Amino acid sequence: MDWNALRTFLAIARNGTLAGAARELNVNHSTVFRRLNAFEEQIGSRLFDRLNEGYRLTQAGEDVLHRAEDISNAFDNLERHIAGQDFKPKGVVRITAPDNIAYSYLPDYLTLFKQSYPDIHVEILVSNQDFNLSRREADIAIRATPSPPEYLVGRKIAEIGWGIYGSEPYLKERKTLDSVDDLSDFALIGAVGEMGLLPAFRWLEKHHSESITARCSDLVSMSHLAKAGYGLAFLPDDVCLEGLRRVSGFEHTKSSHLWLLTHPDARQVERIKLLVGHLTLCFKEDKRLKPTES
Repeated sequence: MDWNALRTFLAIARNGTLAGAARELNVNHSTVFRRLNAFEEQIGSRLFDRLNEGYRLTQAGEDVLHRAEDISNAFDNLERHIAGQDFKPKGVVRITAPDNIAYSYLPDYLTLFKQSYPDIHVEILVSNQDFNLSRREADIAIRATPSPPEYLVGRKIAEIGWGIYGSEPYLKERKTLDSVDDLSDFALIGAVGEMGLLPAFRWLEKHHSESITARCSDLVSMSHLAKAGYGLAFLPDDVCLEGLRRVSGFEHTKSSHLWLLTHPDARQVERIKLLVGHLTLCFKEDKRLKPTES
């Protein structure tokens, strides 16, 4: 059985469309279509119902899925085992990080790292999406979370609180913010989409929705709006744009932790181990962040 056929089947099952599978596999749409048809013909069963909204597994497809995932995991384990024998400080390391970390922190950290290890090349995946470290979609994940996935290993490298931020020109024209009860006197920047599910923005919508004059789907755009003088923004302290002043803490949202994570099998890969050690030191020494001893 062709391993590419199984990989194609799994990609379609994960994405629900041929286009999504093609992007994941980095092949064209027609290749995915051809491989699927050949695979279904080979096993003598239809694996997907072709619907207007996408591809949905048939019962036969569900049965194949469980076995195909076992095979895929076996290949992933083999690949990580082989990669774990790599003791040379060279090659590619993929880092996934949220936008504020990728824009404001990693450039300086990685420039220093490159001076010591010019043969280690870095790819940055800017996203809050959970890339699969088992399939090596990424090698290192930087995430602000209270509880990282149990199958990953890593350490807490900083504690991140939340505060209320505004620009100096905006704040000079208005009275002092003595408590969150005074927020109704200010223009506020809220959240939309998944960002609106965070505790800070749920609280804001509940208590001061009438003062919200703009909403954003990411923290970086909120911080830039606040910096331009649009209003006050609720932000985690790691955003920390120059030109913003923290006017108050925000006790209604607990501090979270910044984690540096990788897969257990990747810890002994020299290029990954070196970069993890470097990033850990940089984050802990960064005065913009509150270090944690945990």
